[in-house]
Amino acid sequence: MKTAIGAVALAAFGCCLAGEALAETWNVSLWGKRRAFTENVEKLAELVSEKTGGEFTLSLSYGGLSKNTENLDGIQIGAFEMAQICAGYHRDKNPTLTVLELPFLGVDSLEQERDLSMALYRHPAVVADLARWNATLLMPTPMPQYNFVGVGEPPRKLADFNGMTVRATGGIGEAMQIIGAVPTSMDATEVRQALDSGVVKAVSFAPHAHMSFGTIDTGTWWTTNLNPGTVNCPVVVNSDALAALSDAHREALLGSVDEALAHYIAYYNSETMARWGPALDERGIERITFAPEAMAEFRAAAAGPVAAAWIEEMSARGLPAQELYDTVTGQIGQ
Repeated sequence: MKTAIGAVALAAFGCCLAGEALAETWNVSLWGKRRAFTENVEKLAELVSEKTGGEFTLSLSYGGLSKNTENLDGIQIGAFEMAQICAGYHRDKNPTLTVLELPFLGVDSLEQERDLSMALYRHPAVVADLARWNATLLMPTPMPQYNFVGVGEPPRKLADFNGMTVRATGGIGEAMQIIGAVPTSMDATEVRQALDSGVVKAVSFAPHAHMSFGTIDTGTWWTTNLNPGTVNCPVVVNSDALAALSDAHREALLGSVDEALAHYIAYYNSETMARWGPALDERGIERITFAPEAMAEFRAAAAGPVAAAWIEEMSARGLPAQELYDTVTGQIGQ
């Protein structure tokens, strides 16, 4: 028996010496349930498994490993190897990423959001920012402009938001505050209860999240063109775990990012948006569209001042804020 065990161990040792990768599994911390927002990670897991013949797998956990607001902390201590995060959930932990959450940047497609994010993620200041958490940015989760689903009397004009409690994070919240709304930040998983109980009167989400978290089952109106901005929600990996991968497994992971993102964007543009209009119609949700001149006034009032305040605040922290802002806006203008 000892001889047989020794032979097996020797064979295993020999395979490692020969450079063959051992089977391994990474734990991935997500939240909610599978939805358009997680299709990039779902596709990535599928591709990695296929390319490695099942030798490298991503085990996806929806809420079983960590709270969404604590995913970056979990990455730092190695509690799991990969996670989705949202910059707006913890601005102070990833301040460089919040430049993409500024209002009215002028991003008009998921493809553009993807390209802007990937360019920003390569900036040395952003790399160093996330390195504080032993995190490496892998890919974005591009999302369209947010809009509000709400209850009660619909806002027929922007002034009707005055005094309204709204769930809005980051730059979206700052923009809404400018027109008199009272923004509050909360986990996506807490939003439906807050809307049902009257803690907030309106919720800003992208369409997939309004469907996934049930706000359209409570809401009675939807803003079609407020478009104050979006949130940046990258997929990050533990840097030590990434470095420890075999060359073959690392290539399978990194080499699958573009395809995973292409799948995500195609899924969102076709599957999700095809269901959005009918979902509103089925529930009798009223569509609220604001006049072009009102929106122009809103953009003028919010975009410049919020960006200037962000640059001032981040520069005071020693970050190259103007450079980061110019990196983003410069690409939008191309």
